[in-house]
Amino acid sequence: MQGRFITIEGGEGAGKSTMMSRVADWLQRAGHRVVTTREPGGTVLAEKLRNILLDRNNISLSGQAELLLMFAARSQHLDELIRPSLARGDSVLCDRFTDATWAYQGGGRGLPGEEIATLENLVQGDFQPDLTLLLDLPVQQGMQRAAARSQADRFETESIDFFEKVRAAYLARAAAAPERFAVVDASLDVEAVWAQIEAVLGARLDT
Repeated sequence: MQGRFITIEGGEGAGKSTMMSRVADWLQRAGHRVVTTREPGGTVLAEKLRNILLDRNNISLSGQAELLLMFAARSQHLDELIRPSLARGDSVLCDRFTDATWAYQGGGRGLPGEEIATLENLVQGDFQPDLTLLLDLPVQQGMQRAAARSQADRFETESIDFFEKVRAAYLARAAAAPERFAVVDASLDVEAVWAQIEAVLGARLDT
């Protein structure tokens, strides 16, 4: 079974964690050896960088510093976990990847696309996911879900306008690469969301 790199993207409260588990189970039943991971994070070093990025006390962290830390974590993640796993034939399922950087640091923070593209090329070249599931829902609904789930991290304390820009950037990415993206209506109940994802997996992956 050929390893696939599948990412799950979406804003706050989109239900990525719930769907990660279901996608992993589906892949295993289809015969894949599955490695699950997340960004920022996935390795010891990258998880330490994640803690810095999400810590609400780090309010002075600049947008550019945030961008550089994201790609530093991603570089380690790719070298230590993602590429070796794919080389073994494992499928890698990742909670967020570079599309999140374009959405949060590009859309939300308004950082120049040229800077993001330069770092993307440096860290990963033309390496991209085989499939990206974008869990999309209205920002207000997502924030209500996130507020009921846990204490807000540094990103979750951002304004509604910030997250509207994040959502718009995600949808623009999906529209520009329909062969890679599948946009899922995440405003529905869990079973309805899963039904959409299961249909995408069956149609897009050679199992």
